[in-house]
Amino acid sequence: MRSLTIRSIAAVGAAALLTLGTACSNHREGSTAGSDGKGFAKDALIGVALPAKTSENWVLAGDLFTNGLKKAGFKGDVQYAGASTTVADQQAQISSMVTKGAKVIVIGATDASQLSTQVSQAKQAGATVIAYDRLITNTKDVDYYVAFDNFKVGQLQGQALIDGMKAKKPKGPWTIELFSGSPDDNNSKVFFDGAMEVLKPLIDKGDIVVGSKQTNIKQTATQGWKAENAQQRMDSLLTSAYGGKKTLDGVLSPNDTLARAILTSVKGAGKPIPVVTGQDSEVESVKSIMAGEQYSTINKDTRKLVAETLKMVQSLQKGDKPAINDTKSYNNGAKVVPSYLLPPVIVTKENAAQAYANDPTLSALTK
Repeated sequence: MRSLTIRSIAAVGAAALLTLGTACSNHREGSTAGSDGKGFAKDALIGVALPAKTSENWVLAGDLFTNGLKKAGFKGDVQYAGASTTVADQQAQISSMVTKGAKVIVIGATDASQLSTQVSQAKQAGATVIAYDRLITNTKDVDYYVAFDNFKVGQLQGQALIDGMKAKKPKGPWTIELFSGSPDDNNSKVFFDGAMEVLKPLIDKGDIVVGSKQTNIKQTATQGWKAENAQQRMDSLLTSAYGGKKTLDGVLSPNDTLARAILTSVKGAGKPIPVVTGQDSEVESVKSIMAGEQYSTINKDTRKLVAETLKMVQSLQKGDKPAINDTKSYNNGAKVVPSYLLPPVIVTKENAAQAYANDPTLSALTK
């Protein structure tokens, strides 16, 4: 079980969402209702609270939700937290959605641990709460979770780091540095734990060496997922631990924005480019991968994630139980949240054309 202590807890238009008229009511593994089972009006208000626009996938998600909810006949209220990325914006937005009478509130949490009051308000008002992409923690008032399998994301990143280093230098030991995401994002620990499950055995054997010796998630965190914070830390690491001819073979980066910042730091220091992982399949990172700089990313198709969430909403509107496929993995500290998990895909230069074959924007970059 992915508990709090162990496994804690991309532009295309709305055309991909037009098929949602036949909402999925397939009762897969252990489906659990999150509403009273009575359904609600077809033109009901649906709230969507998203974090700040810190990456391409959040911008795309907002557009897809806006267009998809409208196409399905709902009244959509799609809100982003402010650029400060503080949770207060999102707390106020969710409370406003409750006051307006939203029947379902979809939340991509800014801070997963500070929304219990707001989701409690939502539940008391009879709304169904769906955690989108990021699990909301320490509350029983979350009905469903829809996301890519984020622990698997971390595992794929860790293995990609190893594979990339072996391709460049067949025999170790390999020297690496570790980066993790923002500490207020529940996914950060999930990604990191997944990667470390793969990397730690080699670290323990001495086949992989963390040059700075910074292996704790608090040491590796990147506040706010901000590129400038990652670049500053990489600058500092290069200065303190990689003087003279000491080389860096790889960097575990949890997403593409940070990966590019890390590469900027390395190039600025005049060092050889190490193997650097990523996530989100951002346009600039796909370009970098095809140019032979960033080694890998993860394809988590935002179109599919939003579409699955909208299927959940439509099932709830009809009074049906949404389809879920996991009833064991994601414990938020108060309950195991019924989940629908999508499979992530590792992408390198070698398989990029195949991985993005159905994405017109990204597939064009692989030719």
